[in-house]
Amino acid sequence: MSRGWVVTLAGTGINLALGILYTWSVISKAIPADWNWTEQQKSWPYAIACLVFSIMMVPAGRLQDKISPRWVATFGGLLVGLGMMLASRSNSYFNYMLGFGLLAGAGIGFGYASATPPAVKWFPAARTGMIAGIVVSGFGLASVYAAPLTNWLVKQEGGVPGAMFLLGIAFLVVVVVLAQLLRTPPKGYVPPGTVPASPGAVAKKEDFSPAEMLGTSQFYLLWFMYACGAGAGLMIIAKLAAIADKQAGVALGFVLVASLAVGNGAGRIIAGMVSDKLGRKPTIIGCLLLQAVLMVVLTLATQGSPLSTVPALAVLSALMGANYGANLALYPSVTKDFYGLKNFGVNYGLVFTAWGIGGFALSLVAGKLYDTYQNFSYSCYLAAGLLVLAAAAALWLRPPAAQHIQES
Repeated sequence: MSRGWVVTLAGTGINLALGILYTWSVISKAIPADWNWTEQQKSWPYAIACLVFSIMMVPAGRLQDKISPRWVATFGGLLVGLGMMLASRSNSYFNYMLGFGLLAGAGIGFGYASATPPAVKWFPAARTGMIAGIVVSGFGLASVYAAPLTNWLVKQEGGVPGAMFLLGIAFLVVVVVLAQLLRTPPKGYVPPGTVPASPGAVAKKEDFSPAEMLGTSQFYLLWFMYACGAGAGLMIIAKLAAIADKQAGVALGFVLVASLAVGNGAGRIIAGMVSDKLGRKPTIIGCLLLQAVLMVVLTLATQGSPLSTVPALAVLSALMGANYGANLALYPSVTKDFYGLKNFGVNYGLVFTAWGIGGFALSLVAGKLYDTYQNFSYSCYLAAGLLVLAAAAALWLRPPAAQHIQES
């Protein structure tokens, strides 16, 4: 199990670097006016990165299952670094879509797909939520340091290009080095603390192939819930600095991004541990409903209101981050519970496409609605409605039915 903790901490460190994705709110706000980017154009690199990230989780998950998480994460680190450096070479948003959106997005997918599966395999099922929460907390916590670091580099290096170039070099080195510590348990390994099956228990299918998982209705229910929960959170992450500036009149957007990141990271660990004790379904429903309420509250944070102060917005940002972050611990855990560990990498990759498509769609919608109505309230109301709908859908969530789990 000591090896398991090394893998867990290495995966957390990799995610701390890959979480540069969440600093786009700071980067996009720092794009100078003479670049002539509209608010919707500023959404495109981030939206594409989210989409490519989620799509790459499928082949990356398969490769880390079959080959090695170490090599897949190494490749991811190289792509992230090279993509960031490429984006820094031009002020064209097409170049940013290619460098940050396509290459860095793909690299994040390869690295992220390789961090959680090897870690949870070292621990018993009763600790799945906690271990998954710890590993993915790195991704959420990244903005705690990356947002102020990016803001500082933008000032020190004379703008966005210099900051992007240095960040690309730094994260390439960090991810590649930590990737060398990722290992899966040897064949036949049984984690200490594993509860043996009780005598006479009914045998059921433990491991689903991707095709078998796609044949269950639970996959599509989980996918819809994940798309709504993650999409709402990603929309806020992409636009938080702009919302603070243009809606609430608060200039310290990077402080709010960092506050959201603290909640994002903490929410992953707390939700994972709570779901280990109370169950995945009630935890998911509670997080979805609370996030819907917070989305509506955010619309009240206008200039002159009590919610428009930095402390109030920081608390609101942290709470929204915690509820969004909970998704990233809960859905890998429930995927493992329902479909097993053997194909966990690729199976969760398929579930994770909901994260990318939800983030892609709602991020673009937020930019378009702002350009049309000059406020973000319509986006928040739309997201709140989707969150309530997802919570209602979660009431039907059950483990795969008997007809789907019989061995052929």
